[in-house]
Amino acid sequence: MPNIKSAKKRVRLSRTANARNRAVRSRLRTAVKCFENAENAKTAEVEYRKVQILLDRAATGGLLHQNTVARMKSNLARRVGAMS
Repeated sequence: MPNIKSAKKRVRLSRTANARNRAVRSRLRTAVKCFENAENAKTAEVEYRKVQILLDRAATGGLLHQNTVARMKSNLARRVGAMS
């Protein structure tokens, strides 16, 4: 445990950020799994929109890099197109 006041604050802040990031990442993974389990193109399209929103939020919040998000969205869009 740190002794310096700013280090203690840093520990608190990093704990809350870690919990928030873990929750966002978990929601994102769950949404991707729902997309992958979509049975037809229409449901896949709806799930893709949900995943897309979550990915953009993750990029805005700094959880994922913008290029990583762009690549994931591109791959998912390609899979939606293949289902149609």
